[in-house]
Amino acid sequence: MPQNLLEQLRKYTTVVADTGDFEAMEKFRPTDATTNPSLITTAAQMPQYQEIVDEVLKQARNELGEGASDKDVANLAFQRLAVAFGKRILEIVPGRVSTEVDARLSFDRDKTIEQARAIIQQYKEAGVDYGKHILIKIASTWEGIRAAEVLEKEGIHCNLTLLFGMHQAIACAEAGVTLISPFVGRILDWYKKDTGKDYQGADDPGVQSVTRIYNYYKKFGYKTQVMGASFRNIGEIQELAGSDLLTISPQLLKELDTTQGDLPRKLDPEKAKSMNIEKIPMDEATFEKMHAEDRMAHDKLKEGIEGFSDALAKLEKLLADRLAKLEQRQPATV
Repeated sequence: MPQNLLEQLRKYTTVVADTGDFEAMEKFRPTDATTNPSLITTAAQMPQYQEIVDEVLKQARNELGEGASDKDVANLAFQRLAVAFGKRILEIVPGRVSTEVDARLSFDRDKTIEQARAIIQQYKEAGVDYGKHILIKIASTWEGIRAAEVLEKEGIHCNLTLLFGMHQAIACAEAGVTLISPFVGRILDWYKKDTGKDYQGADDPGVQSVTRIYNYYKKFGYKTQVMGASFRNIGEIQELAGSDLLTISPQLLKELDTTQGDLPRKLDPEKAKSMNIEKIPMDEATFEKMHAEDRMAHDKLKEGIEGFSDALAKLEKLLADRLAKLEQRQPATV
């Protein structure tokens, strides 16, 4: 009996849904799920999720009081909404959900730690086993990685996102991070724009980056898991079959689910152990030097943080306008 590509992929790799849409998760039944402000913004505007949004806004208003500004209520509501969506997602997926720290804190170690602990406290109060089911999503800056190192020692597992370079990956592994999310498609985007070339299959720079990271981790026995993210096509996914995890949009999950053909394993931990790979000691000076020399990683990390921050500002404006509507008044300026 022939199998589709998605069925075959599940044999080698944990499939994660990259969406905030519960209906898509129910359809494809991934093991884990991950969200970000852009995905939550999209979901928050869907009519079927308005009840969740309204409830979160009312709770935030009650917690802060009538004198609180719409901006403060919206900011608290974003944090509450991310957890509300996370709890709903865990009714569908058996594994873990990633909940993101405010991207505007990406260069502030202490505030990242503070917000991560607050997120975990909400899950604890809801009776969620956070050690088993929650990943805190943090940008892969030096400060973000140092925050994750502290959190991991407290039993709070982290997913380091916006990861583009080997220096970021090595620093995460040495910090004992649970999971990293290298962005395959965004790496491809940068190289296509920089070189004017198109790339396919194993020649894709994003595929090559994740392959190098995966082999480095398995060669040196790091426990940190690799979750390829941000795919542009199913060819990239096929080239990374065997990665610990892959987080995939509903559109590409559907394409994998409806495509027949053989899907051989491309990434293999046993093969990686026999490879001739040089170990790179990592400290802050080395990290900063490698980051400055890697134009792609430098550009895409900066762009990613700015993009997530802008998406969060958009979400807060949407929430503030919704709050005004609930309270039957004109929206304030956020």
